[in-house]
Amino acid sequence: MGYRMNWSHGRLPALGIAVLIAASQVGTAAPAAGQGAPAGLDYDVYKERVEPILLRDRGGYGPGLSGCVTCHIQSGTPMRLQPLEEDATGGVYWTEDQSRSNFDVVSALVAPGEPEQSRLLQAPLDLSAGGSGFHVGGKFWDSKDEADWQAMAAWVSAADSRSASAVAAPEVDFEFFRSCVQRIFQDREQVADRMECAACHGSGVRGFAQDLPEGRDFWNEQESRQNFELLSRFIEPGDPLGSRFLTHPLDSHDGGDNYHSGGRRWHSQDDTEWQMLAAWVNGETPECVVEDR
Repeated sequence: MGYRMNWSHGRLPALGIAVLIAASQVGTAAPAAGQGAPAGLDYDVYKERVEPILLRDRGGYGPGLSGCVTCHIQSGTPMRLQPLEEDATGGVYWTEDQSRSNFDVVSALVAPGEPEQSRLLQAPLDLSAGGSGFHVGGKFWDSKDEADWQAMAAWVSAADSRSASAVAAPEVDFEFFRSCVQRIFQDREQVADRMECAACHGSGVRGFAQDLPEGRDFWNEQESRQNFELLSRFIEPGDPLGSRFLTHPLDSHDGGDNYHSGGRRWHSQDDTEWQMLAAWVNGETPECVVEDR
């Protein structure tokens, strides 16, 4: 049996342990254990020292406060973890098979031997300490001196960098975004009972459909590039089901996230619009199926 954490007296259950346990019962299957991890990363060290960090209760709910699992077993992200099990005392844990699947997923976000080049360590690290510019879940570490960062760094550093086999991600086409994808942001017809994307995503860190100046009905070249840059935070080139842009509005029964405040735009991955976007994220330039308004 895997590492156990008892959240029965913490604040995280406000989200609902049942949600955390069941949320990813539907959706994309994890890679087969042992198939995705780079050679050289130690599974036993991962299970003993790294995986407990993913379960850690951080004392609240929201960016920088929630435990990693709060988002990463619910959302379509590159680190989509296995659903949690619960014992009779309220403790949550992963089984051995689940931990091995998690190991494969987490290892894909690591550059063996290079913690400062590893997304796993950079995303939650504050920008002032050398971290990445944005992490949906907020920043957990103010510096590289923090114990959790050091524990992960030691695990990554112990791996042989020569074992890494980089795979180039496909390029996502800006022109297709500008001329086709952006039309979706203003399209309300397909989901008449919901607001269009632009109604919520017009500003802020998720403002990939920025508010238009009065008298204009579409974005110019500069605005489109700004939208594209922001949307890129929610896209994983080559991985549609790891891209929150495609999973957040997708029904949870077909691989989508557990919750989206804007409702569901696509009820199935078979939706022609979803298929078009998946092809685009995979580096293709498909036929645009969105009506030109």
